[in-house]
Amino acid sequence: MLNPQQHAAVEYVDGPLLVLAGAGSGKTRVITEKIAHLIARRNLAPGKIAAITFTNKAAREMRERVAKMISAEAAQALTVCTFHALGLKFLHIEHERAGLRRNFSVLDADDSGALIKELAPAGIKPDALWRLRNLVSQAKNAGLTPEQAADAARGAPELEAASIYERYQARLAAYNAVDFDDLIRLPLQVLESDAEARAGWQERLRYLLVDEYQDTNDAQYRLLKCLIGPRGGITCVGDDDQSIYAWRGANPENIDQLGRDWPNLKVIKLEQNYRCAKRILRAANTLIANNPHLHQKSLWSDLPDGPPIRVLECNDNDHEAERIASIASHLAEKHKARWNEFAILYRGNHQARALEKALRLARVPYHLSGALSFLDRAEVKDVLCYLRLIANPSDDAAFLRVVNCPKREIGATTLEKLGKLAQTRHMAMLDAARNDSALKAMASRPAAALAGFVRLIDGLRQTAKQSSAADLVEAVLERTHYGAYLAAQAPDPAQRERRMGNLRELVEWFRAMGKDGGRAGDLTSQLALLTHADRDDPGNALRMMTLHAAKGLEFRFVFIVGCEDGTLPHEGAMDEGRVDEERRLMYVGITRAKELLTLSFSARTRRFGELLTNQPSRFLKELPEAELHWQGRNPEADAEVARETAESHIARLAALLGD
Repeated sequence: MLNPQQHAAVEYVDGPLLVLAGAGSGKTRVITEKIAHLIARRNLAPGKIAAITFTNKAAREMRERVAKMISAEAAQALTVCTFHALGLKFLHIEHERAGLRRNFSVLDADDSGALIKELAPAGIKPDALWRLRNLVSQAKNAGLTPEQAADAARGAPELEAASIYERYQARLAAYNAVDFDDLIRLPLQVLESDAEARAGWQERLRYLLVDEYQDTNDAQYRLLKCLIGPRGGITCVGDDDQSIYAWRGANPENIDQLGRDWPNLKVIKLEQNYRCAKRILRAANTLIANNPHLHQKSLWSDLPDGPPIRVLECNDNDHEAERIASIASHLAEKHKARWNEFAILYRGNHQARALEKALRLARVPYHLSGALSFLDRAEVKDVLCYLRLIANPSDDAAFLRVVNCPKREIGATTLEKLGKLAQTRHMAMLDAARNDSALKAMASRPAAALAGFVRLIDGLRQTAKQSSAADLVEAVLERTHYGAYLAAQAPDPAQRERRMGNLRELVEWFRAMGKDGGRAGDLTSQLALLTHADRDDPGNALRMMTLHAAKGLEFRFVFIVGCEDGTLPHEGAMDEGRVDEERRLMYVGITRAKELLTLSFSARTRRFGELLTNQPSRFLKELPEAELHWQGRNPEADAEVARETAESHIARLAALLGD
């Protein structure tokens, strides 16, 4: 049953609509119900509707929910995807308009980073390289060409980045490749410059629904404008109080810009929260009221008040971690709760170390979100790219990753020549490497190395015809001498063994997946489609993650640690005047909690061997005192908590001894 505001948002299709959806207010339900409404009540063809969100997981969940409300045929025709997946679909259809050949490759972050490193000055330090990559990405996310980026440069670093950007794009063109940012930039470039393409896509997609609208950047907003045109067939669902990604280009001003570009914009607020206890909402509302708002809103709930919000003052990080582990254990015992109902949230990943140690000692199962995925480890990606190239010789991105891994004396100049030849003759780079005239135009050593690489891949392709995927992985490792390459890359024996262990695990993974006789191409396709969420099911474990990673999630019991000035809000944000965004980040953390929220801070922190004194976060002072229980300030309440905790410890100790 929809509440009145949700119902109004579903029904309204007479112009552009902005739905300001507070945390836990049922925004996904509004989007899915509106899709069903457009099809069943407004007779809009499913193929002309697109729902856009920011993660593959969110898109998949949205599609699954819509599929239960409409026919299977209609669900299949819908476009429900991320911005970047929509951009990829566009480029597959409009590759010629974008200056690409049909079988273009998409470089991942590692591959594009390696390419920029090649083009950067020799000996560049990691921090400087990161800033350079970030400036190039910012220019792309602003929808700028290299020339426009140079014109807009405000200093030497931006001028250098624009120069790198220009050479980087030339290299991508030679490779017939795009990077992640190009999946937005190139469709935008086509639509803004080509009236015929723009009209065609406005007819192709008659209605857009955009989730997490506050997270759009400038290029994404311009892309939306091109797709919907003056008709204004769009519903944007977002929350300005949860805009926490300005550091990666998101522009919360896009909420205001929508009303300036479409004066007939209708605004509907979803303020009823179905997630949090009333006390948690009152605290969240009081905190976020310190930020400026164009559209005021105040969340409310029919749920009970819930217990007071706990605030813990701890001696140092280790003491804080020990107290959190102890309290979590006590709550799990007291409420007979599953561990996946708990979350510990923090500002930065470095804060997890002390917590991990304390949780292990307390025998609390935990899952660390945001840690490097197994499939993202360099050695695993190398072998998977060999398999991709064996399965699909036209995969130029895979070719570029492995052609010189292990090293084969094939330099950047050779690859650029090869890429230009492949582009001129409309062929894949592996096919271009077979071309005698191309090889004759190169120096003898890189030409011989390229010819040897072609023979290696051809031999492995023959092996793939009669081998299981697991056996093929072993053949790749043997014939490429990858073990010796790893030994040279990782002289530390423990590190080398870990990396070889990852490859053995990959073999076993393929062996388990291929019991039905699947070949490498089939299985690597399956792996390529897996999202991080698919690969990384935490099961019944306490979740540990950054506040940024927690957006969109909810837990019965939430701990926010490190509530100190300099940590939350972050020192850099304080120096740069970005406290409003840090406050929104705290607001997001608070509204993840359904029943019980615990906030903690350390009086001292050890940094670089020096013991520093901390000030409690200014955000703690902005919370309403009536909703808080500061442990140490109420002896009677503290004694009750201590008694319950002690009883819980005794019960767990007895159970341990019984085992």
